[in-house]
Amino acid sequence: MTNSKSQQTRFRVAHLNPRQPTDFALAPDAPARAALAAELGLNALPRLGFSGRIRAVASDAWEVTGELTARVVQPCVVTLAPVQTDLREAVHRVFSPHVGTPEGEEIEMPDEEMEPLGQFIDVEAIMTETLVLALPLYPRAKGAALDASEPEPEEPTRKPFSGLADLLKNPNNSE
Repeated sequence: MTNSKSQQTRFRVAHLNPRQPTDFALAPDAPARAALAAELGLNALPRLGFSGRIRAVASDAWEVTGELTARVVQPCVVTLAPVQTDLREAVHRVFSPHVGTPEGEEIEMPDEEMEPLGQFIDVEAIMTETLVLALPLYPRAKGAALDASEPEPEEPTRKPFSGLADLLKNPNNSE
């Protein structure tokens, strides 16, 4: 996604120093942001950044913490006018070799922050996933409202027990 050689996006776990945190900062260039915007169905992605650190936790797990900042432009769900939204999301993930991929028909969902540890930690993938989850589901332009009004029923609704209360009040009235 990024063309800059100075931005490392995948970190080989075997090369990470367990005694010292590894800092990272991603700032995709304009063509990379445009490609991501097209992939996600956005009008534009004028700003995107993800920075943080990777550090060893416990004896064999790795923690990724950071912050994603972005400015996204999406179409309004009512008018299709462009809606600009600024996003700021905290990121926390723990990669552990003791977490496996769930298998079977009925599975229990593991902790959202725990992920299986592979050979690499891909911070670009974490950035993309965080961006997707942070996007507004129904962006709406200012003043945009649905004009749909509820239709009135054509016939009055029949109430089968409407006369029951009157019958119970006057038990002597039998037909």
